[in-house]
Amino acid sequence: MTASVLPLLAITLGDVAGVGPEITAKALLVNPDLREECIPVVIGDADAMRRGAAEAGLDPEAVRVISSPRDATNDPGLIEIVQVGDSLADVPVGELSGKAGNGAYLFVVEACRLAREGEVDAIVTAPLNKAAMHAGGHTWPGHTELLAHEFGVENFSLVLSAGDFYLFHLTAHVSLQQAIRDCTPERADDVLTLAGAFLKARGKQNQAIGFCGLNPHAGENRIFGDEDADVIAPAVQRARERGINAHGPLPADAVIPAAVRGKWQTVIACYHDQGHAPFKAVYGDDGVNITIGLPVVRVSVDHGTAFDIAGQGIAREASLVLACRRAAELAPGWESVWEAASGSSSVHSA
Repeated sequence: MTASVLPLLAITLGDVAGVGPEITAKALLVNPDLREECIPVVIGDADAMRRGAAEAGLDPEAVRVISSPRDATNDPGLIEIVQVGDSLADVPVGELSGKAGNGAYLFVVEACRLAREGEVDAIVTAPLNKAAMHAGGHTWPGHTELLAHEFGVENFSLVLSAGDFYLFHLTAHVSLQQAIRDCTPERADDVLTLAGAFLKARGKQNQAIGFCGLNPHAGENRIFGDEDADVIAPAVQRARERGINAHGPLPADAVIPAAVRGKWQTVIACYHDQGHAPFKAVYGDDGVNITIGLPVVRVSVDHGTAFDIAGQGIAREASLVLACRRAAELAPGWESVWEAASGSSSVHSA
């Protein structure tokens, strides 16, 4: 693939008090073969990026500020960065900082602007800290919801992925009590529509989708709650009537282990930890976080800011490298994914 047709990735630096700068430096300077798949441009703060490079034992002089992503040379010996806002050089490493949280927010907003204007083909996000972002005055639950707001979309899903396994989430960054309240017919229809559209766009419209039950044993014939019978089962039936090969509700403790063994490639979890806990236990650095329902590809690392090890030079960049590779892989065909997702309408219960 020639440089002119490589996907251009906007890599947001995340919270500069965390491991984002370090893993970004390692991803871009220690993995030169990544440049054969994409053109990575960092959206963030140059001083924090230089510090991250130094912490990783790499040359801080490799950081080069450019005015636009289109100015990138894709030199494997350089970290090319678009400066956003004022310098964050004085932000202490490993400490929660509203200034760093505000910076992380601004990096994402700028990446979204660049994507909307067609200057980048995909967004890859290093981790931000939600408490720091809130301290900086931006009360979004996380990256996913902020991105959805910036692109003006209402139907979206946080999707964990490893290889060909995609784990959609009915709800994500809310309390468990709120997740139960949010398990509605409308949301079940919407996430099934997203999953079905994603499969259709990839030529896998007949692939089975396993829908985890909300309650233990998927409710066990209403012994452990009514949500599975009253909300999920009817949504699955409506999806099947729309041509989506959905199955459920199924006990999560059976579906997810079966998916790990290859029986299911697409699964819907009802709440954050129902999906995240087993996924991270199995896949670790081999997993990434994709947002389905946006007009542009967004892939993230599947870990947090790791304040406890920030600045020590020991953070692993594997998840960020994988996120870049997955974004580069998805970007060329994403228009069809977006068209399928935005053009599909779910059938809500009355």
